[in-house]
Amino acid sequence: RFIQNNQNKLYTSGNNNLKDLIYTVFGREITANLLEVSASCPGVTITGYIGKPVIARSNRNYENYFVNGRYVRSNILSKAIEEAYKPFMMQHKYPFTMLHFQIDPQTLDVNVHPTKMEHFEDQHGKEHDSALSVNRGVSQPPVVNPHFRRVKRHSLSTDEYMKGILEGNITILSQAITLVESLRSDHYAQAQEIIERCLPHSGRSIRIGITGVPGAGKSTFIEAIGNMVTRLGHKLSVLAIDPSSERSKGSILGDKTRMETLVHNPDVFIRPSPSAGSLGGVARKTRESIILCEAAGFDVIFIETVGVGQSETAVHSMVDLFLLLQIAGAGDELQGIKRGIMEMADMIAINKADSGNERRAEIARSHFANALNLFPMPDSGWKPKVYTCSAVEGNGLPEIWNGIEDFLKFTKQNGYYQQNRNRQSKYWMYESINEALRESFYRNERIENEIERYEQLVLANQKSSFVAAKELLTLYFDSIKR
Repeated sequence: RFIQNNQNKLYTSGNNNLKDLIYTVFGREITANLLEVSASCPGVTITGYIGKPVIARSNRNYENYFVNGRYVRSNILSKAIEEAYKPFMMQHKYPFTMLHFQIDPQTLDVNVHPTKMEHFEDQHGKEHDSALSVNRGVSQPPVVNPHFRRVKRHSLSTDEYMKGILEGNITILSQAITLVESLRSDHYAQAQEIIERCLPHSGRSIRIGITGVPGAGKSTFIEAIGNMVTRLGHKLSVLAIDPSSERSKGSILGDKTRMETLVHNPDVFIRPSPSAGSLGGVARKTRESIILCEAAGFDVIFIETVGVGQSETAVHSMVDLFLLLQIAGAGDELQGIKRGIMEMADMIAINKADSGNERRAEIARSHFANALNLFPMPDSGWKPKVYTCSAVEGNGLPEIWNGIEDFLKFTKQNGYYQQNRNRQSKYWMYESINEALRESFYRNERIENEIERYEQLVLANQKSSFVAAKELLTLYFDSIKR
């Protein structure tokens, strides 16, 4: 027999008083005149409710109890409750319709497993054998592993970073690059010290920038020529720059997944980095990453840009050779004579010259070669050459690497190689000044407090953008003077 009060209260205001209560019995409301009878034993208080007998639709020996505000099946009550139940029933010979057990947790240790009201079969047994019955499902596992413990990573000292980098430990090298790319002010000082100590061990590698339109096959080309370079006895580092979203500010960093065979090469280190809003196709700290890789013993460094097109020229100011990767049919003859990235390229390679595309690739090669004749001679004195290749089939890759070696040999002989590196160092000195000034401006406490108010004034057309910028700069310089 099972009776549930529709108000979830099963107690009266006193003993031996008649009171009318409404109960829900198998979905039907029934009114019963109940008389409360209570008894106590150590740890258990039992209240019996006497009234008109309620006949269930089953003859099974089955009862439910209301224990500490929850409905509990009689077969899971502890032995202590059963011992209190027997003398109570012998003392009171009434046709109880429900028993209310109040447990004292300080006296008894009762292991009670309440059933859930929404499961009909849990509350009423299986007297209704039907295919529509709902059985209890599997309990939901926890979302987070309860045994998981977050272990705080040990912060390496500058000496530990240097020791790992000079030994060629790519794990510590990756952590050092992460430290350099960090925007945290407490990481900046240590990162600059690491770069300063790595400078005497840098400058001995071949720096090659590889750019091209999206879909030109830059990652596949790097994988193919990278495996060939390591077979020649070189150690290769690939710094792949991935574009960051202007909306979410996130980056997939998926270039490494395309280099399936190169990632397993023990002589290759691949580091994908987000552009993080930096213009020119490179990351904010790509040049510093080059210094760390050179100190770790890598003698060939490939820098793969994001592939944005003709404005992707910042990489030219940090490499020894600038390789432009093109594909056949990506534009007309006019595309080849446009200024910008074309006149900065030291070498052009027409990729995907395979699968019946050889003729179109050869036509594209002749168009670009004719366009290069219209450009003035570069400062290096080297006339750029155009090659065709297939990164998938490996055709033309040895000729491209031989062309790279010829270019480096030529520029070292005429002095342009060292002159170009000196010019790049001067350029990045000014770039570092600009970046430091920008960081100092936006992290200034007075600017942080006022810049949002000036934004609202500009948006409300109460101040022009130029006047707001001038006043903010004035506030910044005044705060520095103080």
